[in-house]
Amino acid sequence: MSVVFTFDLDDFPDLLNGSHDPLRNRSGFTVDPDTLACEARPVDPATGAALSALLTLIFTLAVPGNLLVACVIGRGRRSLTPSDLYLCHLAAADGLMALTVPFWATALNHGWIFGDTTCKTLSLIFEVNFYTSVLLLACISVDRYRAVVHANRAPAGSHGKRSRLVCGVVWALGVALALPALFNEAAGPGGGRAAPTCAESFDVGSATAWRVATRAFRHLVGFLLPLGVMLACYGATVARLLRTRGFRKHRAMRVITAVVVAFVACWTPYHAATAVDTLARADLIPVDCEARRSLSAALVVTNALALLHSGVNPLLYAFVGEKFRRNTKALLCGKVRQERASGPGFSRSTSQTSDGQGAVA
Repeated sequence: MSVVFTFDLDDFPDLLNGSHDPLRNRSGFTVDPDTLACEARPVDPATGAALSALLTLIFTLAVPGNLLVACVIGRGRRSLTPSDLYLCHLAAADGLMALTVPFWATALNHGWIFGDTTCKTLSLIFEVNFYTSVLLLACISVDRYRAVVHANRAPAGSHGKRSRLVCGVVWALGVALALPALFNEAAGPGGGRAAPTCAESFDVGSATAWRVATRAFRHLVGFLLPLGVMLACYGATVARLLRTRGFRKHRAMRVITAVVVAFVACWTPYHAATAVDTLARADLIPVDCEARRSLSAALVVTNALALLHSGVNPLLYAFVGEKFRRNTKALLCGKVRQERASGPGFSRSTSQTSDGQGAVA
């Protein structure tokens, strides 16, 4: 066993004197530079400005876009398909998550100035809507798979009740999965040099064990499983569309490809950076101080990129539909009319081929 002495250099001004060895004090103890605190550096002004601009763009796209989606789809609630209902709840989840963006943007440049209660509340809101959004994306892929590959298998009357039940389960599951966010707390500045932060702080049992467990669960339930469901369902859907005649199948395949690419492009960097950070904190991979700082910066950048997905969703899932665009225009002009009870949903239209198979437009 060896004993390592650590010092706060601000408490020993003679260590910082240029005429002395900065790593040796008068008592003869040698300070190991590897044990000195690795403090986070302030965000570079140029980087901070670029990230602030990105977060502003996300807020500008996500809040009005998701609100418009919810309003347009909600007006035709008597004729909602399961995908329409999932889209409406997805818009609510993405919109609520986007409402937290101004707080993170402010903290990026000024540190966390909103207190501990706000830190926990906003973290919980963010996590609930993060899980809900991702799970709803998986539900949409399953519904579109059923509509194309297993068309007309289930009675039409059962769709509404089942989809509402699914939405309720998804929101309840999102709340349950988000409870670890209550471990987040506002931490004060360290040594007067670091800005206050809103971050996870596990003070029950082993912090490393809690961090690894919660983050592994987040990667599994919040990314890998939904991605697997999307790839499986959309893969089968595309395979069926390739055997379907009609020009609409090409549009459907383009939309499906865009959906999967957007999900992977926005979320993969964040989960990859978080996984590396988890391994580094658990001392499973060696990282020096500079690498740890770079990793912290990568987490900030990839988190902003992940948030961009909440602004992209309305464009991918709603605005590509011709009927949705028509109803949006009518809504903005104040001429929205209620959809007929037997009419098709907003999020998709189905063309029947000669063999009775449907193709999502």
